[in-house]
Amino acid sequence: MKTIGELNLVLGWLWVALGFVSGAVLGLRFHNEHWLGGYASWMRRLYRLAHVSFFGLGLLNLMFFLTMRGMSAASVSFQIASIGFVVGALTMPVCCVLAAHKPNSKAIFAVPVLSLMTGALFTVWILISL
Repeated sequence: MKTIGELNLVLGWLWVALGFVSGAVLGLRFHNEHWLGGYASWMRRLYRLAHVSFFGLGLLNLMFFLTMRGMSAASVSFQIASIGFVVGALTMPVCCVLAAHKPNSKAIFAVPVLSLMTGALFTVWILISL
């Protein structure tokens, strides 16, 4: 990859593909109303959140790449924003699955949430500094 921003492009498309794969896997058992504790259970809700996070955060990384395309990737703000979005995307589905099995570990969501907030705030900073 030529720039750190291209990692967002590759990760974005990979996450969209994993969204389809995770949906297919979850879809194999969705008809069983008691699977993962039932439709409204904590575990099943977090598995669905992990599945949806692949799509949402994949698209967010694609949006970041398209927004920053053509801008100087050499800036520290750009690199921090890029890494924030990558870390957030990588950790959100993992945190969802971990919290599904260990409800007391909800504090781990601070990692993806703070990473994504950092990426968004640095992106806004870059755009208003133009």
